[in-house]
Amino acid sequence: MLIDLSFIFFYSVASLFIMRKFAKRVGLVDRPNLRKQHQGTIPIAGGIAICIVLANILYTRPDIAPNSSLLLWNIIVLTIIGGFDDRFDINVTFRLAAQFLISVAFINQSGLQLNFLGNLFGVGDIRLQWFGASVMTVIAILGAINAFNMIDGLDGLLGTLSTIAFASISILLYINKQHELAYFCVIITATILPYICMNLGYLGRQRKVFMGDAGSMMIGFVIIWLLLNTTQVNTTHGSSNLSIRPVSVLWLIAVPLMDMTATIIRRVANKRSPFQSDQDHIHYILQYLGFSPTKTLSIIGSLACLLAGFGIACELLHVPDPVVFYGFLLCFGVYFFTLLHLRKRIAVSKAHQVTCTNNF
Repeated sequence: MLIDLSFIFFYSVASLFIMRKFAKRVGLVDRPNLRKQHQGTIPIAGGIAICIVLANILYTRPDIAPNSSLLLWNIIVLTIIGGFDDRFDINVTFRLAAQFLISVAFINQSGLQLNFLGNLFGVGDIRLQWFGASVMTVIAILGAINAFNMIDGLDGLLGTLSTIAFASISILLYINKQHELAYFCVIITATILPYICMNLGYLGRQRKVFMGDAGSMMIGFVIIWLLLNTTQVNTTHGSSNLSIRPVSVLWLIAVPLMDMTATIIRRVANKRSPFQSDQDHIHYILQYLGFSPTKTLSIIGSLACLLAGFGIACELLHVPDPVVFYGFLLCFGVYFFTLLHLRKRIAVSKAHQVTCTNNF
């Protein structure tokens, strides 16, 4: 296993170096602007490189995961769409439409639907019929894809949060003796680690790479695919790898999920498009408050570990579903109103600075 993971790690490194050159040649680079404060043009090669490694693994080891061929084609299509978006900045409506079609195709071909939610409210298990289950599955897939896409705004953040998610899922799968799927999660983690090193500049600032929409969309999809496979019964094949309660999923991806939800609520409340970019995500707010990028990454990563650890503990201790669910809602409420307070504080500070400048 160690030899296998080492090979995958260095395969990922090689793919990143090759794709950096390819990205530069075709103009797939990110340039600084008002919202992006990095220096120089950075190749957007991380997502494509990771997709190449995962596609090769799924092709050569089809038994490593259920519906592996379907997953293979889905991540390839998502990476291509994301790559075009990174290069040409395609319309958000087209991107969402493509994600929607992929979600519908996935439901039809895999037989997986979000039809069991557990005993969330303490009044009995919630089971959805075909239409309701299909709608909830599409929402879950779109939500996961865009949650990890929206959180990708700080060096190392997407890689760190996705690694925490995959590691958490792997722990629960291993405990429940789903060793193949657990190992698949470990393989994905080994694939992402070289990207984190290059994204943070550990191999030299001149070798820095970004993930891009190609990678964030693909990673979000792989995570929701894993969670659907481990929380739901396949209605077509009748097969089941049930290892995780649906309610525990909220804690495993808590930070991207809460940040996306809070951002969408705030934008809609301000009568803006939910997908209009801004700098009100948690990583921007912490930096406005004076934390360095490194400290910001450490704070958010620690928070994600803490919340995921809580979800794992609830799963192992068989904490009742309503307690886990209402606990998450309480956590989201604290998160939402804390960020709201910090945004107001930052706005007041900026207004004061403008006033002082004008007076001067």
